[in-house]
Amino acid sequence: MSPNLSITERDDAGALLATYISSPSSQGSRVDIIVRPHALYPSHVSNQPQHPQHPKSSWRTVLDVFLPAGYPSSVTEDYLEYQIYDSLQAFASSIAGMLSSRAVLEGVGVGDASASPTAALLLNVLQESMGRIATILFAHRLGTALEPECKMYRLAADVFNDAAMVLDCLSPAFPKPVRVLVLGLSSILRSLCGVAAGSAKASLSAHFAQRGNLGELNAKDSSQETVISLLGMLAGSVVVSWVRSAAATWSVLVVLLAVHLGMNHRAVRAVSMRTLNRQRANIVLGELMSSGRVLKPKQVSEKEKVFERDGALRWVDGRVLGYGRIGVDLQTLLHRLGLSHAKTGAVQLDSTLSELAELYRDEAYMLWFDVARSEALIVLKQGSTPIDQLKAWTQALMVARSKQADSLTGLRMGLLEVSKTWKQTAEKLGAAGWDMDVAALETRPGRRVRLA
Repeated sequence: MSPNLSITERDDAGALLATYISSPSSQGSRVDIIVRPHALYPSHVSNQPQHPQHPKSSWRTVLDVFLPAGYPSSVTEDYLEYQIYDSLQAFASSIAGMLSSRAVLEGVGVGDASASPTAALLLNVLQESMGRIATILFAHRLGTALEPECKMYRLAADVFNDAAMVLDCLSPAFPKPVRVLVLGLSSILRSLCGVAAGSAKASLSAHFAQRGNLGELNAKDSSQETVISLLGMLAGSVVVSWVRSAAATWSVLVVLLAVHLGMNHRAVRAVSMRTLNRQRANIVLGELMSSGRVLKPKQVSEKEKVFERDGALRWVDGRVLGYGRIGVDLQTLLHRLGLSHAKTGAVQLDSTLSELAELYRDEAYMLWFDVARSEALIVLKQGSTPIDQLKAWTQALMVARSKQADSLTGLRMGLLEVSKTWKQTAEKLGAAGWDMDVAALETRPGRRVRLA
């Protein structure tokens, strides 16, 4: 090394590990190595190469096995709080799952000499078949909504799972024909839980990963779940050996399920998503219109609900001004503008459609507000971007608040007001930490139109 040379060494998250300082000495050169403050063995060497030691406390070494590399700078600030509550709910769920599994085994005839292994096998086949069919249908029906509403479906998944456990525990009380239906419904609920939880957790993991470390984050999450499930099974083994009566079983089950859902609710409430779905857009845009203040993701997470009405246009004071549908097909819009022929399906219109097309000629969407139903219909054009969709939702919220009797007049005034400040609004939202490149307003497969 050259005299007076300083070299810093950092980990993959950018945290400083050591500083190497080269300076002249009587024997040629000297390298002083300054490690991080927590290192116990700072060293300096003279002429002979050595490696600095970075010993860690035992608890930190254990945590490194389960936390992403470079933690905490490699994940978002809400990661740890979410994982703590998620681990607690998984622990409670594991114990409750053992109680429900015992009930299922009793229901299929374990301990009953007259029970048939073939009947139990056929029952399992029926449950698996019903569950897989439900998985396909649920993913088809709600697949688009799982990502923008990941917090809601993450909690809903555990509601499904807990309902399945309750049905499992009830199953021994029913006669065999009814028991089959009860266990089949339980399998369907678990399948719904699997689809909702899997998709929601994937979206949450993508939110937590800050350095392109999604794969490693998922791997560490699996490690955490493995340990928690193992501890839950060990604790559950003690519980099922002591809890035998029906009254005790239900008492313990109710407590465990209450803890399970409570921890899940705290977990999803701890997450501060950076994408603007419908509810978060209402909160941010409503606050911006009313006070001129731009809320940050953390502030919005404290205000948003886990379960919100689908498409609600809600103002800052909590009032629902109307409802919005984005990405609707043109036929839906036409039926709101005029009467359709019963046989041919043709729609009789005046000049409203042409006026609407002319009004939104330079926009990537068309908006119509049905005053009678308090519903905004947004038709997206080809090439519309997430920012265009957010602009359309902003205008829908503004028009719903004004509710002018003449919808075209209200739309014209609303578009003029939104367009006047939209560039600055988008810049403010981006500066506040919102991800403006992700479309999170559509919860159903949308359509796109092209005006010729």
